[in-house]
Amino acid sequence: MKPTDAELEILHVLWAKGPSTVRQVHETLSQNRDIGYTTALKLMQIMHEKRLLSREEDGRSHTYTAAVSQEDTQRGLVDRFVETAFRGSASKLVMQVLGQHKTSREELDEIKKLLDNLDRD
Repeated sequence: MKPTDAELEILHVLWAKGPSTVRQVHETLSQNRDIGYTTALKLMQIMHEKRLLSREEDGRSHTYTAAVSQEDTQRGLVDRFVETAFRGSASKLVMQVLGQHKTSREELDEIKKLLDNLDRD
């Protein structure tokens, strides 16, 4: 399941901080943008229904945990993006990204290492 942009922001908070209450997630999100507590709560409830989050209940407090891994989510988003924007061509995506952004020597070395490993497999 593809999370919305707002859901992805919440997942990033939970992946970084681990299990958190709505208040903790709201505080983190509020540092970068204006979001109401009830909006964060509603989004997290919907995400729980969609099985993107799991929830532990302790009295009146609920602690939420990401029920999907960061790697699987990123893989799914990239796969869909490559299919829709680049008609399935990973090379067109890579050439577009490398042509549009300044890439550091370390990143280029990492890319070369990845390509060497893929070539060996």
